[in-house]
This record gives sequence, C-alpha cells and structure tokens, in this order.
Amino acid sequence: MATRMKIAILDDYQNVALSLADWEALDAETTVFTEPFADAAGAVRALAGFDVVVAMRERTRFPPEVLEQLPDLRLLVSTGPRNAAIDLDAARRLGVTVCGTGYSASPTIELTWALILAAVRNLPEEAASVRAGGWQLSLGTGLHGKTLGLLGLGRIGSAVAGIGQAFGMKTIAWSQNLTAEKAAEHGVRAVSKGELFADSDVLSIHLVLSQRTRALVGAAELAAMKDTAILVNTSRGPIVEEDALVEALRARQIGKAAIDVYDTEPLPADHPLRALPNALLTPHIGYVSRDLYETFYGDAVADIAAFRAGSPVRLMT
Repeated sequence: MATRMKIAILDDYQNVALSLADWEALDAETTVFTEPFADAAGAVRALAGFDVVVAMRERTRFPPEVLEQLPDLRLLVSTGPRNAAIDLDAARRLGVTVCGTGYSASPTIELTWALILAAVRNLPEEAASVRAGGWQLSLGTGLHGKTLGLLGLGRIGSAVAGIGQAFGMKTIAWSQNLTAEKAAEHGVRAVSKGELFADSDVLSIHLVLSQRTRALVGAAELAAMKDTAILVNTSRGPIVEEDALVEALRARQIGKAAIDVYDTEPLPADHPLRALPNALLTPHIGYVSRDLYETFYGDAVADIAAFRAGSPVRLMT
C-alpha cells in the first residue's frame, strides 16, 4: 500500500494489546478501541477508513450490513480459530480476507473450575465478610461423591470431567451425538438428557452455540434439576433461556448458577441476574488470560504481516 496501513484493534477492555505483541514491526497506524460500540452504526462510524480490523473473539458483530459499509476494509483478523459473529459469506463476497489465530481451551477449563469451587464453598460471600471485618457466614458443600454432569463432552467438557474425577466426583454426560463408547473413553457414563438434569449436583455446559443448542436449557430442564444443584455456563449465553434461568433462581428451583456468558454482552447494568444472591457472575473472562492474549495478539501481528506480504495465513475465508 502506498500509505501506512491503518489498523483498528477492537474491544481491548484492559488496554493491553499494544504491550503483548510487536505492533511496531508492522510500521502501521494502529488505533485501540477499549470500549464496545453501542450498535452497528457506531461500529461503522468508528471503523471507517481502516484497512485492517482485529476483532477480539465475538465481542463485535460483523454481519453483512456492517461489512458492506466498510469499503476500505481488506483484512479482518479474529482472535481464535472461528468466529460466529463474522458473516464469512459476506466477507468473501466483498473481498475481505478473514484470518484467525491460535487458541487454547485451558483458561476456560480453569475458569469453569474456579466458578464451581467458588459456588460450592460460597467464596464471594466469605471473602466479602472478611474484607468487611466479619468472619464465617455459611456452610460449604463438598464435591467428593457428588455427581458432575456435562452438557457436552468435547475437548473442554472431557477435560472438565477429568478434573471432577480427580475430586472424586461421579461424571455423567449427554449431548445429541454422544455415544456410550465415546463417553467411556473419558471415564464418563453417557445418560439421557432427562437423567443429566435430574441427577447432576453440578451441571456444566460445554457446547458450541448452534441452531440445535440455542435455548437447549429452558424452564423444563431447570425444573428437572435438584433444588441444591449448581448450573455452570462458560460456553455461550443463548444455550440457556435467560428469562427461565432468572425465574428458576428467584424461585430457588436450583441452588445456584455460576455464569460467565450472557445473551447480551456486556451484561446490562439493570439486568435482573445482577440482583440475585444465588447467581455468581463473571464478565466473560473464560479466555481472558495473559498467556492466551499473547497468542492472540502475536498471531494477529503475524497474520497482518503475512497478508501484506501476499501470503495470508490461518485463513477463515
């Protein structure tokens, strides 16, 4: 390009992108956006004139109506190997190259267990009590001998199951295509969907969001759970019917929910989940770790350099 390439780095909430990779090696004009755009129109206004956009996972959506209004965009880099928020068909049609980066599921697996342990031992309440000058408040629950249910037994679900087994938990799982043989490879017992919800003391969701899995967990499934059970979701918010979850928590149909993902992100300030004492909430930090961010941004710089050299890598289009 005759002029310096213009690069936009999106949704860098912690403002760390420039410190985690060698952006100066690109000799480009780089702009960091640390706040989410209010809507599609805001994204179009902010990104006008940029040649390259680096998107953090699925925080900003790129449907056809957004891509069509960014005529200067030539390269869209998505952190991670796939991104359901980018319309790849529209990108191909408009001549926008889309590339991904490396990824590791380890941070999400670790956060899943951080949430489980915090929920069963009431860590937020106990830590707040000590900070306020108080002492013990509650009686925690042990995991040994309890049943861990996995809704999905892929790479992340099976790893979560293995850690549960190390705690002495019984592990069961269900998904549409799970076989008894496949589950047994991980020391897990395959059960019916009904058994999964009825028998789990902790039920952790590990599915890709799709038409089949959207709203898979609704009022009926929540009603089937034990009133002491904990529902954990570090996968995607729309897999659970959010209104049904709010009602189940209000009615104490289940013991707790430990949630990292939501229908709308960032979670609106007035969302009813924020006010529920039996909801343990984190702000979609499953993948937010220094090690993984170094991979994301290091690979993004490499993607941009390869694209400029005429040999794009990690292509998604």
